[in-house]
Amino acid sequence: MLTSGRSHRHYGVKGHCPIGPFEGCMVKQIKDRVLVVDDETDMLRLLERSISQELDCEIDTAASAIEALKLLETKNYDLALVDIRMPGMDGIELLDRVKQINPWMTVVIMTAHGVVELAVKSIKKGAYDFITKPFDHEELIHLLRKALERSQLLRENLNLQRRIRKKEPFENLIGSSPAMQRVYQTIQMIAKTDVTVLVTGESGTGKDLAARAIHAFSHRYDQPYVTVNCPTLPENILESELFGYKKGAFTDASSDKIGLFEEAGGGTIYLDEIGDIAPTIQTKLLRVLQEKEIKPLGQTKSIKVDVRVIASTNRDLKEKIRKQEFREDLFYRLNVLTVEMPPLRERKEDIPLLAEHFLKHYCEEFGKPLKSLSPELMDLLLRRSWEGNVRELENIINRAILLSTGNVIKPFEIGWTPEPTDSCVVGREIYGMDYKEAKEEVLHRFHAEYLGELLRRHNGNVTHSARECGLERQALQQILKRYRIKSQDFRP
Repeated sequence: MLTSGRSHRHYGVKGHCPIGPFEGCMVKQIKDRVLVVDDETDMLRLLERSISQELDCEIDTAASAIEALKLLETKNYDLALVDIRMPGMDGIELLDRVKQINPWMTVVIMTAHGVVELAVKSIKKGAYDFITKPFDHEELIHLLRKALERSQLLRENLNLQRRIRKKEPFENLIGSSPAMQRVYQTIQMIAKTDVTVLVTGESGTGKDLAARAIHAFSHRYDQPYVTVNCPTLPENILESELFGYKKGAFTDASSDKIGLFEEAGGGTIYLDEIGDIAPTIQTKLLRVLQEKEIKPLGQTKSIKVDVRVIASTNRDLKEKIRKQEFREDLFYRLNVLTVEMPPLRERKEDIPLLAEHFLKHYCEEFGKPLKSLSPELMDLLLRRSWEGNVRELENIINRAILLSTGNVIKPFEIGWTPEPTDSCVVGREIYGMDYKEAKEEVLHRFHAEYLGELLRRHNGNVTHSARECGLERQALQQILKRYRIKSQDFRP
């Protein structure tokens, strides 16, 4: 049961300047705003007291949906805690009105066990979650804290979207997270030099974009920029492509060929995924870095080259050195300065910026009107693990634009949730969640609905309920305890 007067640790939550919906500067001293709506005065007072003891936030209360709408016209709220059963306009209708005013607002529904099906309906309509009365104090605070964290993350990302600079000096390198700010600073510092740079990071993190940015910021910006995708070329072809050859150097060499190092003269050559090149190429590349000269195949005289080398890898080169698969001296020649590209899972706050960028790009490419992502789909994107990083996100947005029929892309349109139907009772969107989390979510919803209906039919009698569903009484009691379902709540 929800009680007051408990002593718990306080957790502060960062707030914002309420200039407009999700607009304004971020400042830590402004508290989050919570709106509690319930037609029972005693419950309002108890909730206000309990929440204020645990969460560092401003709380307004409303005794009806009409009163809540008046408050929503004058203030911006980060979270609304709404009772589902109220006279006049109920919680479901209020939820619809709230989503019209601000589709990004986080709403948590309060309900009794007897109307769980209405709570499930509210989830389908965009509520973040629901909690059943009488609820446990700890469970309520935990849920509200998670809801406020979601609101904060969405708010910060929407603010960043509105503050995108008109000119982006880093072209397609998108992101305002601390991790990306460090990347920008590093690029700007090292770009003015001519030293060799090694760009590291997982596949799909944008290593090639970082290399282009280094070239664009350098004094070589108006000179050639040559990209070599090392893994795609066989060893003999890669060597001839890099260094060139003289006529007659091998059977098919019918004329002289200028190598890519020469073509990049005065500019930059980018060696993508250098960790995959063969040992013989490693040796010749080391000579280029040491002597600043190349020797085309079939030629005895070396040629001086003025070129900056940027290399990238998604491999652990030190591990390859230990396995004698990569030359240690070459590694240290390459690793003079390093730019480490962060994985997307460590910069999730950049996802709305990236999504907006890809939406605009591909809508223009496909000749479609500019589309947007629904709050539900954005929530799933923010919770995804992103093993494929930015490239995976780009592919998802690309596919979403092609598959969606309206201007607002929803999760079911890209196969992340079932298409909405009256029989869909999973509750929260589970697609895009970790397997264990999704499984636990489905089990929680199933037991709440199945056992709730079972106990309701038998007026809370555990023995009769166990007999009907084929469980031993003790086994059913253990399940009820695990999922915090109290049989006494269903007794007349």
